[in-house]
Amino acid sequence: MEIKGLNLNNIRKISEIKNEDNWVKEYREKSFEYFTKMPLPHFGPSADVDFEKIIYYKTSEEDRIQNSWDNINTNVKNELDSLGVIESEKHLMGIGVQYESEVIYHNMINELKSKNIIFTSIEDALKNYPEISRKYFGKIVPNTDNKYTALNSSVFSGGSFIYIPPNTKLDRPLQSYFRIASKNMGQFERTLIIVDNNSELHYIEGCTAPSYSESSLHAAVVEIFVGENSKCRYTTIQNWAHNVNNLVTKRALVEKNGTMEWIDGNIGSKVTMKYPCCILKGDDSTGTCITISVATANQEQDTGSKMIHLGKRTKSNILSKSIASNGGNATYRGIVDIKKSAINSESIVKCDTLILDDISKSDTIPTNKVFNDSSNIEHEASVSKISEDNLFYLMSRGIDKERATELILLGFLEKFREELPMEYAVELNQLLKRNL
Repeated sequence: MEIKGLNLNNIRKISEIKNEDNWVKEYREKSFEYFTKMPLPHFGPSADVDFEKIIYYKTSEEDRIQNSWDNINTNVKNELDSLGVIESEKHLMGIGVQYESEVIYHNMINELKSKNIIFTSIEDALKNYPEISRKYFGKIVPNTDNKYTALNSSVFSGGSFIYIPPNTKLDRPLQSYFRIASKNMGQFERTLIIVDNNSELHYIEGCTAPSYSESSLHAAVVEIFVGENSKCRYTTIQNWAHNVNNLVTKRALVEKNGTMEWIDGNIGSKVTMKYPCCILKGDDSTGTCITISVATANQEQDTGSKMIHLGKRTKSNILSKSIASNGGNATYRGIVDIKKSAINSESIVKCDTLILDDISKSDTIPTNKVFNDSSNIEHEASVSKISEDNLFYLMSRGIDKERATELILLGFLEKFREELPMEYAVELNQLLKRNL
């Protein structure tokens, strides 16, 4: 089954295939109406998307969701195994895998069930957990937010739904893995996470795609609700191929004394526009965003973060690390907005960039606003090249220039790497070696 081209009939076909309730179908139709009226974003790089050439839905009878790898198509299983997805499951509490448009694998181990944790696909949640999912779905990221959220809301397929009940903590992370395997493929997963009061969650997301001469599109929406005294960490490592336009909206609402942490790594894709956001609604809530962006030839990484302070004594911290080489463009674009109500709040923003040659580029485009006189924003930015003195020091110890450069780059990204589980830090090292 393949649906190509963007129109109302195709949107209705997607809804029909999924056997959705009327309210979901109507939500899709209304979202498409908004999409047709909205302009493309007026900032950032041009993604140059031909919406009529995109495949908006693709699946087969074999792609029905399974809870055993033995039931997965052999070719798909071997492909995922070669990427390390199956091996990574050993280190996790639970994993979901989306291949093209549908979630094809999901496990729910006994501990998750015993703690009444819901970890499933968004479609399953909308059907089987309507009271929870309808309460939160589309509330932080409405279908009127921007053209790409309207697009996602029209054609969304797959993605994760997680509900962590009150007073619940997990010892290990949950993970989802997203794979695009076809040229001109669009992937539009929708992720909704609720971490109820006094609970904690660490969620890890991985993304890859093979290279084709024609562009693919990844336009996801992530909504996270962090309850009082709760904590959520959302870790992403995306290594999309250089033909993928990666245009994602991620937003979290944080209640009183809650903590939201975005750990966001961007290595692949042709164009990336991604700015994880924390709305610090509750008093004493905290938001952190630590990002890395690696831009090489024909890549534009336009990334950063948004921190909206509403509650009293709220705190935010943004750390952005960028590397530009071989003509790549790595841009930090961020917003810190401390509202009048957010008295005695503070924010620290630090942006560091390494430019490895004379044909690469990096820009820092911050917007910092403070609307009361008891709050404070600190902003620091640096752009530099690899120090010849550092290279000489390492090479004088018998290390060749290539290895010395690699060590300096890994040291530059150390703050990000130390936030990752060990197996992911090792994988990140390998990705950086292949991409720089």
